Amino acid sequence: MKKQKNENVDRLVELLDKINVEAENEELIKEIRELLAVGNVKVALKKIDELKSKDYLHLVLPSRTKKKDIQDDEENEKTEEDEEDEDIDTEGEEEKKNIDDEYPEELKDLELEKKYLGILLNNPRLIRIYYFIFEECLFDDKDLLNVYKSILFTEGAMYAMEIAKKDFNLPRENKKSEKLKLTLKNDVANKNYDCEKIYEELKKIFILRKYYRNIPIKVTQNKIAEIRNYELYDNMSVQEVESAINQVIVTEKFKQSVLNENVTDFLLKGDNSLTNGLELPFPILSSVFKGIRKGETMAFAMPSNAGKSRFTMNLASYIAFFHKKKVLVISNEMSEEKMKLCLITTILNNLAIQKMHGQLINKTEGELLEFKFRADDTSKVEVDDEGFVLKKETETREEFIERLSKVSSEFNRTIKATEWLNKEINNSIYFINITDHTNDELKKVITNYYYKEKIEYMFYDTMKTDTENIGNSEEIKKTATIISNLAQNLNIFIGYTLQLAETVTLPINLTINDLSVSRTVKEVLDTLCLLKQIDNRNLNDYEYALEESNQKFHELKKYKDHDVRYYACVVDKNRAGSKPKLLFKLNLAYNRWEELGYLKLKEEEQ
Repeated sequence: MKKQKNENVDRLVELLDKINVEAENEELIKEIRELLAVGNVKVALKKIDELKSKDYLHLVLPSRTKKKDIQDDEENEKTEEDEEDEDIDTEGEEEKKNIDDEYPEELKDLELEKKYLGILLNNPRLIRIYYFIFEECLFDDKDLLNVYKSILFTEGAMYAMEIAKKDFNLPRENKKSEKLKLTLKNDVANKNYDCEKIYEELKKIFILRKYYRNIPIKVTQNKIAEIRNYELYDNMSVQEVESAINQVIVTEKFKQSVLNENVTDFLLKGDNSLTNGLELPFPILSSVFKGIRKGETMAFAMPSNAGKSRFTMNLASYIAFFHKKKVLVISNEMSEEKMKLCLITTILNNLAIQKMHGQLINKTEGELLEFKFRADDTSKVEVDDEGFVLKKETETREEFIERLSKVSSEFNRTIKATEWLNKEINNSIYFINITDHTNDELKKVITNYYYKEKIEYMFYDTMKTDTENIGNSEEIKKTATIISNLAQNLNIFIGYTLQLAETVTLPINLTINDLSVSRTVKEVLDTLCLLKQIDNRNLNDYEYALEESNQKFHELKKYKDHDVRYYACVVDKNRAGSKPKLLFKLNLAYNRWEELGYLKLKEEEQ
């Protein structure tokens, strides 16, 4: 029966966890939790009915947690001796029962409880000063609790104040209780105990028990219990113990450690967040940043229409399909349809991902959008000037698709790649569009996807001030700080894009001053890259090397294809080390980004 009752308590606690705590119901929920913590299920159920009546929730108890079942459990728990000796009417009152093994060894002290009660039994007048109110009276033994109530209402009845008696029910007086009281009284008789000191020590334990019981988080409970093992615990006052508990509650959410523990293993294994970040699709940046590391933020700033969203999708796809990780993309610019098209373009043309789906194909985003596919044999079908199969005027979309599957290998390879993409459910790219949002809403989105889907890699494109601070560029730092704190507290990676201002600064000379938002955002970033296109007319002014120390430099090749561009990438901040200037070659039509090497101006040779 006891096991059944504990299960009922657990179910009720789970239900309470699902309720949104508000100012109107906070005290009532707290009271219900305290009742459940001491096993007082019957009264807890009454309070839950009160919660329902105030329309704070629509609560349906699990079928196994019926009031009648719980009442039957309580009746069956009564021993025959209890039933024989109960000669007082306690209807309408609930006895405070302690649960076996409710508290850890650190919070147990039966001898201290006995000394306290023995002193009061020898001198009941002391109950006027040294008493415990109902909420803080947490004896570990129900028989000793019964003795305390006996002192309140019998031996010390004329001395105990009303506040001391409030909410306690009458004790059970029987042969067993009388024998226990006599033993306790004799054990301390003629002994010179300091009642005030014993009372203070017991009060400290009761306070520790109270917080231990009210906080259902095991790690925090353990920390509260450890307070009694503090080196200076004996010297601590009741107020200092309460302060220590509050410090535990506040600081427990932060990661704590002793730095000089296990340092040899740390060094030898090399398996830590400083070295084991996910590899980027760009070798030099991956080495510079030590990969994509959880607990950090990474920002990429580009001018308007320079490809921020496409760059985001390139990284997200690599993490999802190459590293097999779930990814969340939060966008306040690109719609779901545009991002989905960008994703298809990326997985079709990315060399690393092509090896996974097995389809060697080159398709631009424009061709996919216009549904243009080349024929295997242009002599057998009608095609345009570029060899794309033409749709007949009388042909439906379904009929055109059926015909494409017979005449275009390019179409079939595309479909095979997208079908492969459909099956990559375990490492999906989740997407949410939040065009108008507050910082609080952004925070909720990130935490919700983390807890719901266990997503540890996220991207936010593009970071802007929230709707409450539009036009105030200084407010961007608040958003960045929130994101940085989430990354650290949840131990997740969050990458985001920023807007570069349209300035005349040469791409290779970009600095934080070229951001369109406040440069104070840099203070909370772990890494920051500034990217800008090199004007095709100025390509001869630049050169690049494959290695930083290499003296062999290469010219920037000019292409007739206007979609092929060169970007300078300036690492403006890097907590992990160096800050090089790199050269990227990209084609936004195929969403291909290639890291070429270390960039420099030719006139800087000397």
